[in-house]
Amino acid sequence: MKILLLILFITINLYGNIKQKMLSQYQDKEYKEACNLGFNHFSEYSRDEEYISLYAFSCLNADYIDRLSVPIAKLKYSQESRFNAAYFSIILMQKKLLYHAMLDNYDISSLNLPSTDHVLSKVFDLYSKLKKDELKDVYIFEDENDNQLKYKLYLLKDDKIDKMIIEEFYNSISVKKHIYW
Repeated sequence: MKILLLILFITINLYGNIKQKMLSQYQDKEYKEACNLGFNHFSEYSRDEEYISLYAFSCLNADYIDRLSVPIAKLKYSQESRFNAAYFSIILMQKKLLYHAMLDNYDISSLNLPSTDHVLSKVFDLYSKLKKDELKDVYIFEDENDNQLKYKLYLLKDDKIDKMIIEEFYNSISVKKHIYW
């Protein structure tokens, strides 16, 4: 009986430590590490919507957008979880549509999707306002709320898979580079 209690105690502490470690990494802006930790222990927490949301936000901030599909399906039991699932769904859909538009010349100008504060949403909205005759290889967009913030959108052709690049610039200084496929 004592051995069973000891195993149970260690297991509870181990699981609690994983969740706490992921939260600490997220708070320290170690998004890639938090996303990978969450991914590695996802099956252990597959019913914990707080954990799933933390994992998904970590992956979102690490630009691992494709990892959002499983959390989107799992987040359904609380109002906050459903809101998070809808938020992640919008960003994932905008990424897929923007990539499709850039690679395949798919017209997204008629789409009227919700927007978010994520860089993909902002660039998606700006790109979708372009006229068909404005298509080019590189786009420079100015943020609608801050004229010092600019986004450079282009494709990086590769032998394996073409990548969609969004670079953020503030006062002409590179702030962040996002790479999606």
